Amino acid sequence: MSKTNLSQFNNSWYKPGGNSVKRLLWHFTNVVWFNSGFPISGVKVFILRLYGAKIGSGVVIKPRVNIKYPWKLIVGNNVWIGENVWIDNLGQVTIGDNVCLSQGSFFLCGNHDYKKQTFDLVVGDIILEDGVWIGAKAIVCPGVTCFSHSVLSVGSVATSNLEAYKIYQGNPASVVRERIIQ
Repeated sequence: MSKTNLSQFNNSWYKPGGNSVKRLLWHFTNVVWFNSGFPISGVKVFILRLYGAKIGSGVVIKPRVNIKYPWKLIVGNNVWIGENVWIDNLGQVTIGDNVCLSQGSFFLCGNHDYKKQTFDLVVGDIILEDGVWIGAKAIVCPGVTCFSHSVLSVGSVATSNLEAYKIYQGNPASVVRERIIQ
């Protein structure tokens, strides 16, 4: 039976964008301005735009947010990003208008191919359409699209696409009811 051999791991194909100096500068910027308790959203939005993120108006970014690569981030208008949100965007993360990312939610664009001895890196983009709500401590996995106004409830894990106007719960998340907005 074959075994995993991490000494053979090679992700040289992966290109995160930006040069090594830009990535290093972003690392320190992320620690000081985003991963800290710094409270002023407007400054954070300005910094993200400097690093190539496309950010709409009315965006609120709470303290202790972690963003891997701002140049792989698109955020619409009137988006709330709560405390301790982690956007691990090895791939593109696109967030529509009026989206709420609750405290501690986690967006994973990368994973590993456990079927290969070399444990190859696998990258998938994440799309959150307009009106989506990701609950506290919920996880969105690589390649998932959360369609318009879907909800991923507290502590749930989205391993596949979420249908529009549906509320999901569990691990893996499954539909529990419709979302009706009055």
